[in-house]
Amino acid sequence: MLTIGSPQIKLLEKLCNAMAVSGDEGEVRRTVLEEVKPYADEVKVDALGSVLVRRKARTERSGAGKKPLRVLLDAHMDEVGFMIVKDDGDGFYEFRTVGGIDERHLVGKQVIVGKEHVPGVIGAKPIHLTDSSERSHPVDIESMRIDLGPEGKAKVGDRATFATKFKRVGPSILSKSIDDRIGVAILIELLKNAPENIELCLAFSVQEEIGLRGAAVAGYFFNPDLAIAIDSTPARDLPDYEGKENYTYNTKLGLGPSIYPAHSPVISDPRLVSFLAGVGDKHKIPYQFRQPGGGGTNAGAIQQARSGVPVVSVSVPHRYTHSPISVSRVDDWKNTLNLLYAALQEMTPALLKR
Repeated sequence: MLTIGSPQIKLLEKLCNAMAVSGDEGEVRRTVLEEVKPYADEVKVDALGSVLVRRKARTERSGAGKKPLRVLLDAHMDEVGFMIVKDDGDGFYEFRTVGGIDERHLVGKQVIVGKEHVPGVIGAKPIHLTDSSERSHPVDIESMRIDLGPEGKAKVGDRATFATKFKRVGPSILSKSIDDRIGVAILIELLKNAPENIELCLAFSVQEEIGLRGAAVAGYFFNPDLAIAIDSTPARDLPDYEGKENYTYNTKLGLGPSIYPAHSPVISDPRLVSFLAGVGDKHKIPYQFRQPGGGGTNAGAIQQARSGVPVVSVSVPHRYTHSPISVSRVDDWKNTLNLLYAALQEMTPALLKR
């Protein structure tokens, strides 16, 4: 089985600290290309900016002529963030969110802007200058500005994101953009330890946070026999002070990867759900089922490529999704990696004939 050591932690730190808001994923793309080129048989950057990687099976390399199973794994490179939409002068910039961000998290948060990572802060009127009517509802984004100071410069269209830096704290990882840089790190590690029995296709996709766009193109390009979307999912394991039954997003930190029987845009192929659970049982790798409900992964776009693709999603649970900082467990990352590593080695064409 594979381990998570210092090299894997350093790679994830580099990926998480990069800024790659949807539509401008270049910083992460450069790191991905550096990591995958020594191990891949084919590397392509498509028209949208996704990195598409192919690693041939042993039979393809030997010219034996036997057609291997073509398996696509996807993880998205982009993160939620902001776009500068207007220069108000004196270092103040109007902005809008890119992807699903709760505006209640924003006031007072440090950000970085543009390719130079110019430091700034999201500002709004302080409590001393507001009246009771203003304090009775959350500050709307139109009233906020990114303040870069008189020396800070940005231009309309520049992306921005939270300035949170990656930290390892005991068994936990604290960082922005764990969604889905942890999936990107898993794909890289699986390529470095690629199985010989399948044709392994990897999509490091763009623009997931604004509509699963890169994955739709990748699914069409690869035309896989089956696909697995690797993502991160919100853990609902905080104290429930209201006493309500937990019936959605029921995953918890520390219980291993989350296998999706279904979610908002897709019903997973039951053969793949059963297969992954069986692999976990066989190898004593902990896993959990994510209760069907809202949210979505790139599986929803890949499933509809060409004449259709059997798909399933597997996610690493984390807390505080799409906020300035999320929390994941190293063991959940390791167990997700190993569940997929073991599953890939045991895949045969018979899997889809059940």
